[in-house]
Amino acid sequence: MAKVERFAFHVPSLEELAGVLQKGLKENFADAQVSVVDCPDLTQEPFNFPAKGICGKPRIADVGGVPYLIPVAQKEKVYDLNTVAKDIELPGAFILGAGAASSKILGVNAELIPIVQTKSEKNPAVNGSYVAQINPADKGCLLEKYSSKYTDCEFGLLANLYASEGQPGKVIEVKANGRTGELNFVSCLRQILEKQYGEKPVGIGGTFIIQKGKAKIHIMPPEFSACPLNTDEDVNNWLKFFEMKAPLICQPVIVSRDPGFDLRVEHTHCFSHHGEGGHYHQDTSPDSVQYLGYFLPAELLFRIDRPQETHLIGRD
Repeated sequence: MAKVERFAFHVPSLEELAGVLQKGLKENFADAQVSVVDCPDLTQEPFNFPAKGICGKPRIADVGGVPYLIPVAQKEKVYDLNTVAKDIELPGAFILGAGAASSKILGVNAELIPIVQTKSEKNPAVNGSYVAQINPADKGCLLEKYSSKYTDCEFGLLANLYASEGQPGKVIEVKANGRTGELNFVSCLRQILEKQYGEKPVGIGGTFIIQKGKAKIHIMPPEFSACPLNTDEDVNNWLKFFEMKAPLICQPVIVSRDPGFDLRVEHTHCFSHHGEGGHYHQDTSPDSVQYLGYFLPAELLFRIDRPQETHLIGRD
């Protein structure tokens, strides 16, 4: 059994959060509008998720970690989203986020975009996840629906996950257009929260769409590095970077400040309906970019199988 640690987040009201984000986003975007709305039906286009919403007992799980990937991959680190749902005290949870695929299942290293309604006593799991890997044919991006080839809910090494009951309800809608600052959308949201709430960590998750523009995205190579990756430069030389075009549907997991659990405080993976996806870094078309997101603050943090030996390399 993996060790599970638990922490209660500070949970501001949605109205308060909307005001804080609206004010902060205007420093990084030409136009920003934040409001409290009913969550759109996420079973519809462009999301096509297996659950209608992101509400109901919202929580964040940080599983494993980058130290299991670098400097040298610990391939025996394999997890299951159905088990994670039980570990976070929410069996049947609807889970979104960013992680690594199980190389034991795929036979290669790849990015996982988890979108899973986990199994409950009444229903089997519904896996709507995507996998982004390097296409062996042309070295480009190969994005596939996980369920087109696999029937499990496994992942490997690390994942940052936002979980809820998948219910409709009130959420925070964020519209941000025309990036004027240096920060990417996710870093901007996190730093606004950290500046406002300081020592009281706030966690948020959900989904956002890059509606217009292009973005810098990475995909891990199919082979784990034979040489230890000891610096951020080593990691960036190993990763494969692409410029991908909108619309991209992104699943962020954000914690304003690490309360001492060796967290990855922001991690976002994305997919599309045009064959592109992976790990989001930044939009590359600041003037024309348009973001539309739906978020909810998490009540609880669960830290699962925290690495004993750690470092800060490769956290971007």
